[in-house]
Amino acid sequence: MLEALLAAAAGLLFGVGGRYAYEKKQIADGKTKAEKEVANAHKRASEILLKAKDEALQLESERRKEVKRTEDRLAERESNLDRKLDELDRRTEKLRAQEVEVESLKDDIRDLRSKQQEKLEKIAKLNKTEATDKLMQMTERDIKEDLVGLVGKLQRDAMHDAEEAAQTILVTAMERMSSEVTAERTVTALKLTDDEMKGRIIGKEGRNIQALQRATGVDILVDDTPGMIVLSSFDPIRRQVARLALEALMKDGRIHPGRIEEVVAKAEKQIEKEVIRAGEDAAREVGVTGIPHEMIELLGELKYRTSYGQNVLMHSTEMAHIAGMIADEIGADVRITKIATLLHDIGKAVTHKVEGKHHHIGAELARKYGMDERIVHAIEAHHDDIEATTPEALIVRVCDAASAARPGARNISSENFAERMRDLENIATSFKGIDKAYAISAGREIRVIVRPESVDDLSAIKVARDIANKIESTMQYPGTIKVNVIRETRAIEFAK
Repeated sequence: MLEALLAAAAGLLFGVGGRYAYEKKQIADGKTKAEKEVANAHKRASEILLKAKDEALQLESERRKEVKRTEDRLAERESNLDRKLDELDRRTEKLRAQEVEVESLKDDIRDLRSKQQEKLEKIAKLNKTEATDKLMQMTERDIKEDLVGLVGKLQRDAMHDAEEAAQTILVTAMERMSSEVTAERTVTALKLTDDEMKGRIIGKEGRNIQALQRATGVDILVDDTPGMIVLSSFDPIRRQVARLALEALMKDGRIHPGRIEEVVAKAEKQIEKEVIRAGEDAAREVGVTGIPHEMIELLGELKYRTSYGQNVLMHSTEMAHIAGMIADEIGADVRITKIATLLHDIGKAVTHKVEGKHHHIGAELARKYGMDERIVHAIEAHHDDIEATTPEALIVRVCDAASAARPGARNISSENFAERMRDLENIATSFKGIDKAYAISAGREIRVIVRPESVDDLSAIKVARDIANKIESTMQYPGTIKVNVIRETRAIEFAK
């Protein structure tokens, strides 16, 4: 047992000693390896440092080269600038010499002109002052009448100078406002789905068509035109009700007197809604608020009213835009002006119910519904029977004339228009010395070309005045007509 313990202790000692020797060797090997890695790191650091120094030297060399090139370029530019300055100095000296030469030539020309004038005075036996006086006397005798007319024209122009600012404002506003023009008639054509529908609309012994005419107050004309009937009435709202009712009846297919009354009642309610919506849309488009509901409803009815083929609601809306621009330019109340202009023709919505002129009726309606007295006055004074005493009323009157007078606003037959153009041209060509005449700009200008060998410059003034006088005395026309007389002389030769 003791031996076993001794053997175990000897084994344990041997193991511990071997373990200690092994660990000592491992520590020595690690230390050697670390020393090698430190040496390698020092070596790599030295190599990197040397490489960095080489790169720095190379960059320094390139920078010096770039600086040298920049210095060379600047030196070259400085040399070029010096050369250009020298060249400019030479040119300046040359120009000075030429100026002296030009002045010398001018002096020579003045001397020649003086000598020529002296020779002409000796030949004509007149000095310059006497020749001028004689020429003026002859000219005055020849064109005395023209001068009198010209002086009168200049005086009239001077009187109208005060209106230039107003005309400029008006034209500017009209140029900024552009709108379509709708022309309505007293009849409405309605397309049918088929020819059998005519018989159904007429009904047995004409009962259906009679019921339609009683309910709508519109004449329904059924002729031989295939697929078409005509609704005739001077009241456009009634025509619209009849059109909607007929379209609904044709779509539904049931056409009899009881159904007709029901459909016409529905069409009338629909038109009432459209009328109110049209009035509200017009006020919203113009940008005004606070108009009484009753006036809005009457305003909407103007959508179905026309005056000389011009839609009254579109006319009023267009006028309101123009009036707002003018009021803003001259410092008038823009809101009052816009409302008065929008409602100026409101009386046309009830003229078939109330007796009187539409502007008086419109003013009474505005006063009845408690509108501003300035609006009432502007509505009532937009025609000439009442004097306009406020800037807003004057603007409404001017805008009404401008909107109605512009080309295309009102119906003018092509035959009358062509006849007017021919009359203008015939008046111009009736004078002696006229080669050609053209009426342009919708008859607002007549352009006359005269024969230069027959009419001189002074006579051209007289021809223009004579043509204008004859147009004034023989024709009826709105606005003014510009007479433009053109005299041109051309000298043509050929080099061979």
